[in-house]
Amino acid sequence: MKSVLLIDFGSTYTKATAVDMDDARIIGTASSYTTAETDIGEGLDRALGTLFEKTGPLAFAERYACSSAAGGLRMIACGLVPSLTVEAARRAALGAGAKIARVYSYELMREDTEEIASLSPDILLLTGGTDGGNRANIVQNAEALAGVPGDFPIVIAGNRAAAAECKRLLENSGHEAIVCANVMPVFNRLNIAPVREVIRGLFLRRIVRAKGLSRQQGLVDGILMPTPAAVLAALELLSKGVGGARGLGDLVAVDLGGATTDVYSIADGLPSGASTMLKGLPEPHAKRTVEGDIGMRYSAAGVAEAAGMAKLCGLSGLPAGEIEGLLALFREKPGVLPGANESLARLDTALASAAMEIGLIRHAGTLERVYTPAGMTYVQTGKDLTRVGTLLLTGGSLVHGGSADRIARYALESGDEPSSLKPREARVVLDRQYIVAAMGLLGEYYPQAAFAMMQRSFQVA
Repeated sequence: MKSVLLIDFGSTYTKATAVDMDDARIIGTASSYTTAETDIGEGLDRALGTLFEKTGPLAFAERYACSSAAGGLRMIACGLVPSLTVEAARRAALGAGAKIARVYSYELMREDTEEIASLSPDILLLTGGTDGGNRANIVQNAEALAGVPGDFPIVIAGNRAAAAECKRLLENSGHEAIVCANVMPVFNRLNIAPVREVIRGLFLRRIVRAKGLSRQQGLVDGILMPTPAAVLAALELLSKGVGGARGLGDLVAVDLGGATTDVYSIADGLPSGASTMLKGLPEPHAKRTVEGDIGMRYSAAGVAEAAGMAKLCGLSGLPAGEIEGLLALFREKPGVLPGANESLARLDTALASAAMEIGLIRHAGTLERVYTPAGMTYVQTGKDLTRVGTLLLTGGSLVHGGSADRIARYALESGDEPSSLKPREARVVLDRQYIVAAMGLLGEYYPQAAFAMMQRSFQVA
């Protein structure tokens, strides 16, 4: 048996998945609390100990890992117009698996550069201007960033006529500067794939070392990518299929975590009505958004704020005072699990329902009715996901909570935002073994085996 170990150093839990490549099957999975504060290897050792209790001793032929530990890949994006190059930069960063710490538009002011220094990002993405267009803004911002202390690389992906000057300014100040293709070379046309690859390369070369993950390089053959990038890769594989095997087609996925809610869509999302016009930048076929204010533990208070206490009371059947007490418990002990605590379990279901609904609404596009001299028409902003046929759920509270289908049905059928183009009647599929990130890793080398395992493992909720 040729066994391969796939590791996800998550922000809360380190997950280990063992697979048998001869039979393309999952041997076993296990997890342990991520010990980023001390030595991240301790959490891995505990996860492997739990895994071997289930499977017996295993000798792994290959070991691969992804990571969102120690806060994940924290990025800052700078651009010119908020709805154009700034949005293009934001999408490029999210598609690369980053967590956006801050986004700036137009000219960077002194208070902006002071804030950037205090945020201490892992990478900064500098954009602005189409090729042949405005070059003054990106050069001004490069001058401002040259005075910002910190050992973070700066990726330049704006007007190519200004790229060399920006690089000179930044390198003279001691920053590593990498020139990449413009994220928007022509007005309203995105080119984010090259930036994704550069960010991934920086993650492998610098961020792995900076977050202490390089100490694990003796245990793994490679830490390949940020965890969200691995999830996105797995979803693209599941959607498209491989080697003649047909994929699931258009799909949406929700990864409900302790600190964030990540939503993914693999779909064009074009208008479904002949009288609907598109507004804004074209949407990428594979899209990821991150809701950093809503999550099940670290950001549980954000769910209460976004949804409203009245909604949480209605969904959980708990009084506001008890909910406030439980939210305070989460702030003190973010690793707490429901166990036999019925009130905590009911609040978890309510939080998951509200977080998923909010995440889907924010990710999907909207449809607005407008009146013109020619009569009424509709304007669509973002993706139309109403006809997507599959909703894949992952995340500890969904995998282990036992109410995934009920939570998803509420999020899909809630009519609080009638203009939202979120999925309506999708089939709900659950990542019961919590392997989607692992399959994104495996798919880098063995796409057919990864696809086959996902087909067998993902079950209707």
